[in-house]
Formats: sequence, C-alpha cells, structure tokens
Amino acid sequence: MTAARGIRDSQDADDFDVEEALALVKGDSARASGEPGSGAGADARGGSGTSSTPVPTPQGEPQGHATDSGHGDRGAGSHGGGGHGVSHKATPWPQARALAERAARSVPRPTPVSVTLEASLGLVIAAPLTALTDLPSFDTSAMDGWAVAGPGPWDVREEGVLAGQAQPEALTDGEAVRIATGARVPQDATAVLRSEHGRIDDKGRLHAALPQGSGSARSGGTSSVVHGQDIRPRGQECRSGDQLLPVGALVTPAVLGLAAAAGYDTLAAVPRPRVEVLVLGDELLTEGLPQEGLIRDALGPMLPPWLRALGAEVVAVRRLGDDAKALHRAITGSGADLIITTGGTAAGPVDHVHPTLRRIGAELLVDGVKVRPGHPMLLARTKENQHLVGLPGNPLAAVSGLLTLAEPLLRVLAGRAAPEPYTLPLKDAVHGHPYDTRLVPVVLRGDRAVPLHYNGPAMLRGIAAADALAVVPPGGARPGEELELLDLPWVMSGIGACFT
Repeated sequence: MTAARGIRDSQDADDFDVEEALALVKGDSARASGEPGSGAGADARGGSGTSSTPVPTPQGEPQGHATDSGHGDRGAGSHGGGGHGVSHKATPWPQARALAERAARSVPRPTPVSVTLEASLGLVIAAPLTALTDLPSFDTSAMDGWAVAGPGPWDVREEGVLAGQAQPEALTDGEAVRIATGARVPQDATAVLRSEHGRIDDKGRLHAALPQGSGSARSGGTSSVVHGQDIRPRGQECRSGDQLLPVGALVTPAVLGLAAAAGYDTLAAVPRPRVEVLVLGDELLTEGLPQEGLIRDALGPMLPPWLRALGAEVVAVRRLGDDAKALHRAITGSGADLIITTGGTAAGPVDHVHPTLRRIGAELLVDGVKVRPGHPMLLARTKENQHLVGLPGNPLAAVSGLLTLAEPLLRVLAGRAAPEPYTLPLKDAVHGHPYDTRLVPVVLRGDRAVPLHYNGPAMLRGIAAADALAVVPPGGARPGEELELLDLPWVMSGIGACFT
C-alpha cells in the first residue's frame, strides 16, 4: 500500500464525524463574520492537502464540493482512491436520481423476449397478461362432500368423482355422488353438500344437517341446501380474453401462479439490463483475514446479488486492481448496458476512472453528488446505449451510489415502475451534514424509523441490519420528524407486490 493510500484510509474513517462537524462549526463562524471562510480542509485532515468542505457565500449558497479523497474512497473493506481535490459543482441528490432515470430513457427500448415461467420471476411483462381460458374452465367443487341434485334426502352412487376425471355422469333429482375439492361437478347438480354437513342413515341415504344460520332456525340444523352452494361456476374468476395484468406488471411468485392457471407456458418480458462489475484496487483480498496492509474485498461479493435484486443480469465480475490500461480495455471492450466500477472515482494518483472516461470521450452526466456517504460517485454515458456508474470504494458509500444512480437507471431499463414514495417519523434524532443529504440505515419498528449506529462510509454493520435508508436533509432531523425512506432492494424486489 502506498503512503498516499495510508493517508486516504485515515482521512475517510470519520467522513462525517470529523470533517462535516468541523465544517458546520466553521461555516457558522464564517456566516457570523460575513466572510466566506475556509472549510474543514487541512485542519480536519491533519494537513493532508485535500480540498475543503464548502462554506456558504454571503447569500447562503455553498460554493461547491471537491472530489477529494475524504469523500468516500479507500478505508477498511473499501476500494478506490482519492488525492488532491479537483473542484467541481456536485449535483444535488434528488437531481442526480432524476438524471439517472433520464439517462436510461435516452436508450432505445429493448426488444421483448419470450421466457419460460421459471425464468421470468422478477422480470416485467411486455404484453398484457390476458386469460387464455375461463377460470375455472368448468364448474368445480369448492369442497369435499357430495354433489347433490334436487331436494334431499338423496340416494348415493357407489362411484365417486375425483379431481382430474373427465365429465362425470349427469345426476337426476334425488341423487348424490361423493366429490373431491377441485373435481368437475356433474351436469344437473344443484349444490355441493360439505362432508361435515351430511350424514348417511342406515338405509344408505344422504341427509343434510346444516348448522343454524344456513337457512333454517330449526334446532339441530336443516335439510335444505342453497342452489349453487359450494360450487365454483365456470368463469367465476375470469373469462377467456379478460386482461388479468397490464403491461409493466412485475412477475412475482403469485403472478407465476396466475399465469400458469391462465394457460401460459412462456411470457413476453422486458429483458434484464446486462451489468458488468469492475472491482478496482491492488489492496484487495478475495479470501482469508486482512493482513500486511491488505483488506478483504467487500464489494465483489455484495454487488452482484444486490444488482440482481435491482433487476439486472450480472454478466461478469472482473478484478482489475489499479491498472489504467486494464480499465481502459475493460470499458471499451464491454458490451454490457451498464458498467459498475468500484473505487477510483476521485483524483488521486491511482484513481483511473476519470482519466479513462476522458480518454474514451465519455459524456460525464453526474460528477459528484451532494450526499453522504458516497459524495464522489459519478454517472457517464460511454456509448449511445451504454452507461457507467462509478461507485466510491467505501462499502456504505457504494451502497449510497447504488441507490442514488444505479437503481433509477436499472429500474427504467428493466421497465419497472418507480416505488411509491413514503415517509415515517424518526424515533431518534439524526445528525445532518451542513449542506448535503445523508442516507442513514434504519430499522422499522411499528410506525417509527429507528436510526442505526455503525453508519460510517466504510461500515456495513448498520446496513446489514437495516430495513431501509432514511433520507436526512441538510442540518439533520429531530425525533418525530417525517423522513422519506428508501426500501432496500430485497424489500422492493416484488416478493410482496400487490396488484388490484
């Protein structure tokens, strides 16, 4: 590990607690004196020479941010570099998410694919789900019992009717036949008498003994049955040609069952956007304990399943180290819809993402976001139909980048609907950055969101226990204050989706 990287490790460890707290104090002091002032900068970073946190102008507007290493690259379990700041204007967090959606909409829509039911889970249907048959397709018994015709008592046939049998023999008045749930009801049957509501006398005749409230006030029951009782008539759920689900519906386990019941073997669906992950950093281990300045790669194992939960197909995970030539070859040779890089998004000597993007003539759409953790994330258009999201190397900062830039882009490419925004009040106060949005892991307890500890940019302990991320505005939030929540992808992946 180089000396520069050692500096970056210490710089990033207290991304908010040191730098932003000092920036807030100094910003208040500057406002009081009416001078622009200087941010946390060298004072907070021990003279490291990184760019300072912005302070307000006399009009109260921040002067911008810098792509300095203190904003989310290498730390314990992290990737990517930093270095001397190159000042630029970071994008506000809501605007960054909107830009990611807009970038995805600029890509031509993919041609729908035909997939088997087994392969369609998590995809979005590209054509309405229309019933191919009546459901049920014939009159069906809703209960185990007897199919009866006319008023009782009834003579019972010896042969019963089971599910899966062809058309049974028609009944005549006064006849009954044993029937199983789901079996085809014989022609001219008037009702199904449940097993628990019938009794056989010593002459083998069936009598109804329905409980009170089923049509009689007579103590002990009644012998009458209601016409159509416990029969599911043909077409009760839908008729052939009825639209069951619209275009854009997410295929959940319940949708798979509905499609199968409606007669489908395959579905027309929007294909998953293809994603390639490029893991950068010479200091990363793929197994064993951290040792001799090397650290375990946290993002390589975490990103692929997370991206799949966002609707993507991960076509490759490649470990490139800090190699500018290898990064250039990987980006220019990729056929994925989206390239994800980890680390290297700042301006240090081994941060090759920006120089590589300039070299290939990529269009930088987002270069830094006013969010903590994850400030130095970026979004670029590398080809007409390809984008790159550069994630910071610190694990929680990378999660912030995923939910800020990758999630909106992948959601649009996959044809998924945007989740309905929702808020919950906080149980406890949350400190805020003076100028930027913060994303803080929370658990949901009743009608409250409980902020979790271990929410530093290099930490995964908090997010591993979280249900969502709370969107904390600049300045923080008080107990009871309503905050927007971002569900984690395994919560929003469609397992619990409802359709009306």
